[in-house]
Amino acid sequence: MIKQKRIEDYGIKIGRLPKGKLNKITDVKGVKVGHCTIDTEENKTGVTVILPMEDNIYMNKLVSASYVLNGFGKTAGLVQIEELGNIESIIALTNTLNVGLVHDAVVEYMINECNKENFQLKTFNPVICECNDSYLNNIQSRAVQKEHVYKAIEDAKEDFREGDIGAGKGMSCHQLKGGIGSSSRIVTIDGKPYTLGVLVLSNYGLLEDLTIGGKNIGSTISKELEMKTEADSGSIISIIATDIPMSSRQLGRICKRTGVGLARLGSYIGHGSGEITIAFSTSNRIKHNENEGIIDMKIMNEDEINIVFRAVAECEEEAVLNSMITSEKVIGTEGRMRETLKDYI
Repeated sequence: MIKQKRIEDYGIKIGRLPKGKLNKITDVKGVKVGHCTIDTEENKTGVTVILPMEDNIYMNKLVSASYVLNGFGKTAGLVQIEELGNIESIIALTNTLNVGLVHDAVVEYMINECNKENFQLKTFNPVICECNDSYLNNIQSRAVQKEHVYKAIEDAKEDFREGDIGAGKGMSCHQLKGGIGSSSRIVTIDGKPYTLGVLVLSNYGLLEDLTIGGKNIGSTISKELEMKTEADSGSIISIIATDIPMSSRQLGRICKRTGVGLARLGSYIGHGSGEITIAFSTSNRIKHNENEGIIDMKIMNEDEINIVFRAVAECEEEAVLNSMITSEKVIGTEGRMRETLKDYI
């Protein structure tokens, strides 16, 4: 098991629901996460991929939804998710100016995967999400290339690292170091345990607003660092995975609860910040070559959804803190620096 000190190891407990084995999004069976990091003097960036299943997801689509809390973002693939209520792609996270190059790589990857099953791919909706890492990364160099995407896919596993890794290498959160973070919760419905997990790419917020466990510790840290107040012009991508049988509409409802976790941390969702969430359920598969005119699907009783709302809020809050506390101090392009939260907690 990967040994990284996470927020709970500092005596900070978020929420009250039980956690999964790894306390990561990959506690949802079949989900894997991989990274490829680019770490040079000029480039602090990379790519992170979420594989929602071990099988070919284009041939076995999953019920999905997305929600845009604030739309200052450049994520690709949301239109079809919203229209059809399913996802047919792995999810790739990267920096703003690399969306197109990563999009091309994911298209090629899926063509190859479908060729293995003797299926000719002629239409495809890749899902590529981004945050702007230009404070620490020379973003104009567009350093993430096809080979980095493929390395991230090859790296995909259940027990993955968090912090300043993959797409998170150059990200900032509350003017400290941000990046990749994750958390999971177990909920019981009809006596059966189900898992929900969240992964974030955190790159938003002001230090003076940072609140942990109800205490505004950010204002004290901000004074210590003599931090200048900036516009909140970052972003956060949140990916929710669950094995609870849910409709696309229900998944859309739980997407909105990521905002609860962000508010608890002190975010007010700034004008220039892109808060975008994608959720999927592994419970129901939609075969690409389905022959039946009517198909059976299970969905949860909506009267039971409150516990899922709570799980999302708890996971979001803890995932962001894990993204910060597992990150190291990073000095990036032009000598700019982001300190690590763990030096001040």
